[in-house]
Amino acid sequence: MKVLFEGVNLEEKLDKAKSDLAEKLDLPRDVVMDLPKIVITGNSEIIIENHKGIIVFDEKQIKINSRVGLVSIYGREFEILFLGGSTITLKGKFQSVVYEGNE
Repeated sequence: MKVLFEGVNLEEKLDKAKSDLAEKLDLPRDVVMDLPKIVITGNSEIIIENHKGIIVFDEKQIKINSRVGLVSIYGREFEILFLGGSTITLKGKFQSVVYEGNE
C-alpha cells in the first residue's frame, strides 16, 4: 500500500531523503536504506545481507525476500551454510541470480 500526501508518494520521498543523507554523510546505502547486499563468489557461494526471509528453497531454486522484492537464485545442490539475523550464506552450483522486484 502506497501512502499519498498531496499527490506525493511518501515512501519514495523518504527513500530519496535517506539516499541523500547516506551520500552526504558517506554512509553505506545498503545499511541506511535497508537494501539487500549480495556478494557472489564464483558460482558456488552467495552471501545476502538485509534479507527478509526465505520464500522458496528446493532442488533447483531459492527465492529470498528483500525490501526491493524477490531475489531468485537458480542452480542445484543448494545448502545453507549460515542463517542468522538478516544474513544468509548459500552454497551450491549457481546458474543465475534474478531480481524480480516488488511490482
